[in-house]
Amino acid sequence: MDVVPDIDDLAGESVVVIGGGFGGLSTACYLADAGADVTLLEKNEQLGGRASRLEVDGFRFDMGPSWYLMPDVFERFFGHFDRSPDEFYELERLDPHYRVFWKDGDKVDVLPDRERNREIFESYEPGAGEAFDAYLEESKRTYEIGMEHFVYEDRPRLRDYVDRDVLRYSWGLSLLGKMQGHVEDYFDHPKLQQLMQYTLVFLGGSPTNTPALYNLMSHVDYNMGVYYPDGGIAAVVDGIVELAEDLGVEFVTDAEVTGIEGRYGAFAVDTEDGERYLADRVVSDADYAHTEQELLPERKRQYTEEYWESRTYAPSAFLLYLGVEGDVPNLEHHTLVLPTDWDEHFAQIFDDPEWPDDPAYYLCVPSKTDDSVAPEGHSNLFALVPVAPGLADTPEIRNRYRDLVIDDIAANTDTDLRGRIVVEETFSVDDFADRYNSYAGSALGLAHTLTQTSLLRPPHVSDAVDGLYFTGSTTTPGIGVPMCLISGGLTAEAMTDDDV
Repeated sequence: MDVVPDIDDLAGESVVVIGGGFGGLSTACYLADAGADVTLLEKNEQLGGRASRLEVDGFRFDMGPSWYLMPDVFERFFGHFDRSPDEFYELERLDPHYRVFWKDGDKVDVLPDRERNREIFESYEPGAGEAFDAYLEESKRTYEIGMEHFVYEDRPRLRDYVDRDVLRYSWGLSLLGKMQGHVEDYFDHPKLQQLMQYTLVFLGGSPTNTPALYNLMSHVDYNMGVYYPDGGIAAVVDGIVELAEDLGVEFVTDAEVTGIEGRYGAFAVDTEDGERYLADRVVSDADYAHTEQELLPERKRQYTEEYWESRTYAPSAFLLYLGVEGDVPNLEHHTLVLPTDWDEHFAQIFDDPEWPDDPAYYLCVPSKTDDSVAPEGHSNLFALVPVAPGLADTPEIRNRYRDLVIDDIAANTDTDLRGRIVVEETFSVDDFADRYNSYAGSALGLAHTLTQTSLLRPPHVSDAVDGLYFTGSTTTPGIGVPMCLISGGLTAEAMTDDDV
């Protein structure tokens, strides 16, 4: 199935895309390939949105996404334009995929070897190896059906689901349960449950609020593998930008949009520097709530302020970017540090928001794989702690939390960074709000709860302004780099089908 079948339908039309994250870049590519005259306006100094890069004194950090998952999505995206990812960047499959430290002193490596992973599961719980096989079989089936019939094929209306084929495809899928109950059907040991659920952080949810349908992420993890693009996720951004330029997209950075006026055939998009861009259609990859609440007059909004206040948002994050002298031998490229009971951390994100006392967190050391990201004799490391959106974020709080995280790393991974840090930057709640206009400083957007999944997410096509469209993580299919790439195709398809 081609993502955008009517590739000639937009010939001669002008389109302004607001925002250069993966959703905006993807949409721009599809539209330019369909014949549109595309200009992309990016608020910040570089493209990539949350996938920006930070360069300090010879260290180069991916500021946001750092896991390359679902390689089939990238192949399909580039393949639409008769290109392939390896024309733009090289991939290396990580071994191990990642390491997990539990705070009781236990440690496990998840490997690019299914049989050895099966043995790890069996070692924790008799019969868990067989359960592992069964779980991954279901996960694979869910992935294959879900991707083809519910992710690549947008279903924005309820009547799109009242269909014999949809019922046939969805038969047996875990559509209504929660991940916690679903995983408990297979594994009793809490550590095995965590190994099957940690990917929920990529979806901005918790085991108790994320639909069981997302068991498909275990197929992504254990069967498809975890990769590293040479140069980091920023190299993927560079590749898509190069593709977009080949297709004729014009990019304008440092162009913060301040207002959208007009309708189909007569849009005017204003920027902070006084420029005005005219277009037949507009696509926003900026934060959906920001676009509606700040860039459009009230009469042209689909949702009220109360609507956005009532949503469940994915976590924000406390990020600590560190350039470190010497090696960090106990850490892998991807490392997770987890309390044996992480319920309290999730509660401090979704139920009673506060800075976590005993955090679960993620450490990324790309210098384990890529010599170019740090000076010789140094390590490139960042720590990411999921925290509630909207938290108070002051220098005093950051300093206190920075010390807590560094002490926790030393205590639970036997990696003492104190006295070795030569570069240090933080990024947290207020920065997500300021740099990306993210609602409440969420790092990801709307969480994937049962009431915020599929057709219950905001639509690609505005029902208040003819010719206005949305792309990116807040709309379908949702959160994550692969999903935002797919979102661009769905938005472009909606535009070719839209009778404006």
